[in-house]
Formats: sequence, C-alpha cells, structure tokens
Amino acid sequence: MSFAALPKRKLRLGVNIDHVATVRNARGSSYPDPVRAAIVAQKAGADGITAHLREDRRHISDEDIRKIHNSIDIPLNFEMAATSEMLDIALETKPHAVCLVPEKREEKTTEGGLDAAGGHNHLAPMIRQLGESGSRVSLFIEATEIQLRAAVSLGAPVVELHTGTYCDAFAGNNQILAKAELKRYQEMARLGSELGLEVHAGHGMTFDNVKPIAEIPDLVELNIGHFLIGEAIFTGLEDAILKMRKLMDEARGFEAGPVS
Repeated sequence: MSFAALPKRKLRLGVNIDHVATVRNARGSSYPDPVRAAIVAQKAGADGITAHLREDRRHISDEDIRKIHNSIDIPLNFEMAATSEMLDIALETKPHAVCLVPEKREEKTTEGGLDAAGGHNHLAPMIRQLGESGSRVSLFIEATEIQLRAAVSLGAPVVELHTGTYCDAFAGNNQILAKAELKRYQEMARLGSELGLEVHAGHGMTFDNVKPIAEIPDLVELNIGHFLIGEAIFTGLEDAILKMRKLMDEARGFEAGPVS
C-alpha cells in the first residue's frame, strides 16, 4: 500500500520539558518552572507532556513529576530507566504513560534505544506491573525488527523509535545516511503497526528535519523537547510549539493556520 492510499490522520505531539528544569538547576533556583512550561505547552496544543526522571536527577525532580501530574489535563508520559527505584515512583504516581528508556550516568542525553530483546527477563515483570497499575507502557527502541518483535513478546502496546541517527545525519548533510534511516523508519513503523503496536518517534527533531519523519503514515506521535526549549529562548515556548505543530500538520496534508 502506498503512502497516498493510507487515510490521513493528524500526528500527536508530545512536548518534553526536561530542559526547562536543566536551566533552573544550573542556578539552583526555583525558576524557570517546568510545571509552568507544561501548562504553557498544554495551552499551545500539545497532546501530552513528557518528563524524564533520571537516576541522578540532573533536571526533572521527583517533586516536578508530582506537580506536573497534578497540574495538567493532558497525558503525562513519564520516561524512566528500568530500575526498581523508578518502578516504585511510577507505581505510586500512576501516569498515563510510562516510557522505558536506556540510561547511562555519564551520557549527555539518551544515546540509543533500549535492548528490549536482550533485557526480556528483566523488563517483563516491570511492564506487567506498570500495565496492571493503569499506565500505558512504551519502549524507546532502535527501529529494528528484533526490537519490535521483542516489544510484542513483552506485551508493551507502544514503541517509540529512536530517530537520532537520521537527525544527526541531516544536520551533518549526510544525505545518503539520512535517506537510508528514513527508509528504515518507514519500514519498521509499518511493521510495528502490522504487529499491533502503536508507533511513536522521538529524539533530535527540529523545524528543519521534522517533516520527512512526520510524513511516515504509520507514526502516531512525535516526542520533541530539547529543540523546542532552545527555540523558546528566542520566540517563546507557545510560538515554538505552534510552529512545530504547523509543520507536522503540513507534512500530513492538513491545512494549518498562520503562526507568528
């Protein structure tokens, strides 16, 4: 089936507000407030808020998670490493969604996808408990068949494809690699959908590179954070989100209103 033959549907936009907390923590102050950022994002039309509570608490804090969860009317997507500490917090908080991600203490940002296949025995009971508590579990994975099939085997209803390689290739003007990565995302998003998974994508997207990803019809949601928070310094968070939404809608063939 060609892309043109598939019914059009709008992409959901999840806004990650981690790096509002990064700026706050740089001075040890109470501002800027990530809770306020979540509320602004909701007002601007975000479909969900993503926040990653890291083991070292380098940005989002436990209190941030609690306040955000209680302050927004759209879903909270709680990103977390697959550890017993984070599991306990998620089971107590009961966010709408939990995205399990790999985490290395020394990394600047998430460097790749979770090994759902290799970590099956560790992940399976965690995914079961989260699902039983009412949270929808997502796995942040590389776009490969083995990881998609592992997600199905684990009973995770959602996967988020790591788009960092494409975004880095795009930024470096490596058109051959960027094109190959897009083809891989297209194929794996289609396979994920055929396997009964809801397929999301995230990591590294900007105004310049988002449209080719947003055009992939089997994707349901994009999660974007660092770029939007950076752009907000110059244009404001609401305008940055509105522009990203416009680009995503245009990629799907929907008319979008003017953005200042």
